[in-house]
Amino acid sequence: MTTVFVSGATGFIAIHIVKVLLDKNYTVIGSVRSAEKGDALAKQLGSSKFSYEVVPDIAKEGAFDEALQNHPEIKVFLHTASPFHFKATDVEEELLKPAVGGTTNALKAITKYGGQIENVVITSSYAAVSTSSKEKNPAHTNNEESWNEITWDEALIDSFAGYRGSKKFAEKAAWDYVKENKVNFKINYINPSFVFGPQAFPLSSPNDPIPTTAGGFVDVRDVAKAHLVAFEHNLQNQRLILNAGRFNGQTILDVLHENFPELDSKLPVGTPGSDKEELKQYATIDNSKTRQILGFPLIGIKETVVDSVKQILNN
Repeated sequence: MTTVFVSGATGFIAIHIVKVLLDKNYTVIGSVRSAEKGDALAKQLGSSKFSYEVVPDIAKEGAFDEALQNHPEIKVFLHTASPFHFKATDVEEELLKPAVGGTTNALKAITKYGGQIENVVITSSYAAVSTSSKEKNPAHTNNEESWNEITWDEALIDSFAGYRGSKKFAEKAAWDYVKENKVNFKINYINPSFVFGPQAFPLSSPNDPIPTTAGGFVDVRDVAKAHLVAFEHNLQNQRLILNAGRFNGQTILDVLHENFPELDSKLPVGTPGSDKEELKQYATIDNSKTRQILGFPLIGIKETVVDSVKQILNN
């Protein structure tokens, strides 16, 4: 069977991707930041079809060269690795440059040492699609052609802007690379909104508190499946916006109260049902093209929240 390389294989989304690939009998090689992380993941997966390569720093020039030289059998490269945190003190050095550099290094390595690679999928984000100032404009619509209008200087303002900018500039770097270089592979992009859902394996520590935020959401299990669609369905230069709907804190509270009455005394009630009106104030996310390509229904907010909380309660 085909051998697939997954960068950043220990990430939340990436582990789900690896599991789906193994379930479909692909051979998987993951990049990890240390042998310790690689050994732990291999033990969890328990599959002879999984192995790993250590790539300590994806932003370092030539980061993926050795991994690809070691594995001429790789036919598909899924690039999921990118910095993700909101604690950056130097946005440019901690978020923007590593995101862009990691993506560019992956594509350079494929060009130099992965001539046999037929398909590349870049894990981007809805943050590369949506301009923050237009999110609360009900007259605005985002679709697969939309781009975040943030500039490099605007992305330096704080780590939240830096995160959004890092996703845009990393994806743009890939589009530019393919445009400016002769490549032998097909490339596609996955752009999920907030990714919810259970961890791939039982929890070893409690999850973070539910965020007091609002936006679009998609279940991690659908994000994983979409990565396979992106290379199995003969797509080329497509962006897949993964969004199952809108949510806010009240949406999640209502699901929790309905499905976990034992938690009622520990949770605020808020104003049940009030999310419907508030969420009408947001921009429309039109991903009808993506849904048609995917060919499967996206998991709704009830299932993703219930499955996640069941996992936490069973921990």
